[in-house]
Amino acid sequence: RKSLARIETPSPKLKRRKLKAHRPGEEEEERKVIRVSEFISVAELAQQMDVNTSTLIAKCLEMGLVVSINQRLDMDTIVMVADEFGFEVEPLAEYAEDILDEEEEEEDRSLSVPRPPVVTVMGHVDHGKTSLLDYIRNSNIIAGEKGGITQHIGAYEVQLEEGKITFLDTPGHEAFTAMRARGAQVTDIVVLVVAADAHVMPQTVEAIDHARAAGVPIIVAINKVDLPTANPDRIRQELADRGLLAEEWGGKTMMVEVSAKTGQGVDKLLETILLQAEILELEANPDKKAKGTIIEAKLDKGRGPMATVLVKEGTLRVGDPFVTGVYSGRVRGMFDERGSSVDEAGPAVPVQILGLDGVPQAGDSFFVVASEQQARSISQKRQLLNREQEYRKVKRPALTDLAQQIREGEVKQLPLIIKGDVDGSVEALSDSLMQLSSEEVGVNIIHRGVGAVSESDVLLAAASNAIIIGFNVRPDVRAREVAAQEQVSIRFYQIIYDVVKDVKALLSGLLAPQLEEKTLGIASVRQVFRVPKLGAIGGCFVQSGVVRRGAAVRVLRDNVTVYEGSISSLRRFKEDVKEVPAGYECGVGIQGFSDFKVNDIFEVFEIVETPRQIDQAKSDHRNLQD
Repeated sequence: RKSLARIETPSPKLKRRKLKAHRPGEEEEERKVIRVSEFISVAELAQQMDVNTSTLIAKCLEMGLVVSINQRLDMDTIVMVADEFGFEVEPLAEYAEDILDEEEEEEDRSLSVPRPPVVTVMGHVDHGKTSLLDYIRNSNIIAGEKGGITQHIGAYEVQLEEGKITFLDTPGHEAFTAMRARGAQVTDIVVLVVAADAHVMPQTVEAIDHARAAGVPIIVAINKVDLPTANPDRIRQELADRGLLAEEWGGKTMMVEVSAKTGQGVDKLLETILLQAEILELEANPDKKAKGTIIEAKLDKGRGPMATVLVKEGTLRVGDPFVTGVYSGRVRGMFDERGSSVDEAGPAVPVQILGLDGVPQAGDSFFVVASEQQARSISQKRQLLNREQEYRKVKRPALTDLAQQIREGEVKQLPLIIKGDVDGSVEALSDSLMQLSSEEVGVNIIHRGVGAVSESDVLLAAASNAIIIGFNVRPDVRAREVAAQEQVSIRFYQIIYDVVKDVKALLSGLLAPQLEEKTLGIASVRQVFRVPKLGAIGGCFVQSGVVRRGAAVRVLRDNVTVYEGSISSLRRFKEDVKEVPAGYECGVGIQGFSDFKVNDIFEVFEIVETPRQIDQAKSDHRNLQD
């Protein structure tokens, strides 16, 4: 009993400690640091900083950031916005990554040795990325017989006399950005392929922007120099206009003229990559537990879940227990890019592994732990956290949700992505939809193109909360899966008028309704009564229309409005009634008003909402301008 009494009754010393630990100044200092993970929504960030969501959105607009309440922000934007409110951001690491951080602090940096560079090839469509990769594969004699490299592994090594180079077989900038968005900074160097007989295209500019955002050095490969129409100097000039000045022109960007068809300059390109790697001084410690990144993963019918792992540090061996994403496992088998079995893989070496509990996502972290029990414990905890995040995750807006968002002021425009079978149809459809825009609600076509709805289209729609319109096209299998995952709406049409009709009806429904006042009846006050508990009651005679209980009423005295409210009570003789028609007398009580006078006029009315059409909204705007 004495022990329980001590536990239930804290000592004065403990009380003083608690008071000391909760000083106001210290609480304010603690609140100035927030711990958040990347890609939290605007509403979640506002909640973390204890500020109003509308205040946060207004501050973002002042900074030139157009965001909605459900939009997810990257870490750079979170840091920038939080700084405006005086908060410091501490990124929230994935569960159990602190174990790795402790190990890295204890390790000796002198044990690090040089490692091969990891290279991603990027560029515009049809500029020769695939041809260049194929030539490098086929000329790699050490890799075995010609063309014998397994293509689906996603990464492979090239052995040169000067050293090794690891190429990632994910050249699209969408995949590059998706990997970086998940915190997977696996690329050391970006090779930008530009065709010498073309120009710097939009996708080339996007690739430059993505590489700069990642802080990765760029090597430009000017391809197709063997063609008679090639003009490498024009490419150098166009790249210089975008901030990439060639070394021979006094800049810092290495540019190599190559031909993926004849092999001209390919050896020089590989030497340039190794030279850039020497400048970067890429090192890793092979004598530690392996740590890496998932490049891609799949579910094999015969072998089960398989994943391609790019080892960043340490050495991965068969039998090692590991954790990747929300899954765990033990390495049952490892294969190189040629499908041959290997026993271990060092830093910057890509391998395909077996023994996973499930299929991880590209970009998931991969690390080896001490035991399978620890791996399963971490995996179960991550799955629990992941389920909680999925439960709280904001749903993507469907067509029916946009009307509510417009009313709440979250969406000013209807974002669309249009994909069609031919360019003429896409152009005509885009022009027709843009003409539907009004001053209040408009159509914002963020992307349009020719071909099937692809995974990149769905990712773009998910990032911008857009709706995809497919005209005589269908999505591929991967696009359907991602659309279901990200809850992106995809609509398919075969007649252009059906598209215009549906979008027009949608925009019309999003317009604020027209509010009209409709007079229900007029009544005049003949006598004023004082009723206990009810206050003043106006004895009225209904001159026209009806007087209805609960309706809005306007009190007029000498044709001047003195009060506006609603009818709280309506009686005829001693009975409560719902309405009184013209020619009858009644007692009227008005909520919040008791200063009745004889000869006051009660004007009973209601507000009627009339749906508006897009054409009517445009006409109203023109009349307002006139």
